Amino acid sequence: MEMNPARRTVLRGASSLGALSALVLAGVLKPTAVYAAEWNKAAFEAKDTAGALKGMGAAASADSKDLVLKVPDIAENGAVVPVDVLSNIPNTTSIAILVEKNPQPLCAQFDFANGALPEVAARLKMGQTSLVKAVAKADGKFYTAQKEVKVTVGGCGG
Repeated sequence: MEMNPARRTVLRGASSLGALSALVLAGVLKPTAVYAAEWNKAAFEAKDTAGALKGMGAAASADSKDLVLKVPDIAENGAVVPVDVLSNIPNTTSIAILVEKNPQPLCAQFDFANGALPEVAARLKMGQTSLVKAVAKADGKFYTAQKEVKVTVGGCGG
């Protein structure tokens, strides 16, 4: 006599659920614990670029030709603006992308482990023509590159 395939699926799921429940009850799995990296709440919730830079500790940053920011001159759709950033600065540990006129300018921040290639690509939402700024951190110092992007169709509010 052969077992019904639906019954087999239900029994397999029930046994998996039982094992998972046992691990939670034993304290091995903690569903309320956060395992993701800490996020910089002050910088991400800032309402202007100066506040976001201050929250990141990058208020005193210097322009660098070794930080390459690629964005279009004109974005036909502000809902999906491609942004590529490459840091040729030795020992780069993070790259952040800000859009000056967005309601919350800090759009993304990426951290890199030792030896990782400091290059990121993102698709950002922009409501209007604005400066896009890349900020790289290397050896405790901050470096920037920026470029204006003209938006023809709004993304955030248009």
